[in-house]
Amino acid sequence: MKPDWGTDVLDCSPMNAMPHPTSRKTFVALALFAAMASHAQGPAAQGEPQMDLQRIKITAGMHQIDTQLALTPEQRQTGLMWRKNMPQHEGMLFVFEQPTQQCFWMKNTLIPLTAAFVADDGTIVNLEDMKPQTTEPHCSAKPVRYVLEMNKGWFAKKGIKAGSKLTGQPFASK
Repeated sequence: MKPDWGTDVLDCSPMNAMPHPTSRKTFVALALFAAMASHAQGPAAQGEPQMDLQRIKITAGMHQIDTQLALTPEQRQTGLMWRKNMPQHEGMLFVFEQPTQQCFWMKNTLIPLTAAFVADDGTIVNLEDMKPQTTEPHCSAKPVRYVLEMNKGWFAKKGIKAGSKLTGQPFASK
């Protein structure tokens, strides 16, 4: 059974210039829905970085990383967009439900980054340097569940390469 939406909302003739009470209610409901939907899109839609994500500590060799976790589709979609800077010891770990080929781009990302594509056991599969504000895809060499983004060059400066292992909570039970 189809809902009866009525036709008064769509009737724009001069005789019906005064809104019918149900059309006003419908308009208010639609306006509220649109406002909630735009708010639900999160910081990326509004041009603001997400700074309040859950954090954990992981290590790469002897280096400790203060890591923000991007766990939900919305958090992963926003990632590090709109960040103007990031401390050298910080990064963002993108956590996916299952290993698949992961591809990232830098649309609306203002800082240069290096992405480490990481296997379930914490082994870095490959590293990709990424330029800000580009849509060039950067992909994992094989299916992975994790991607760690750090400031560009961080891994190279620390001597961390493909084959190196990350340790910490996400990789502990793998």
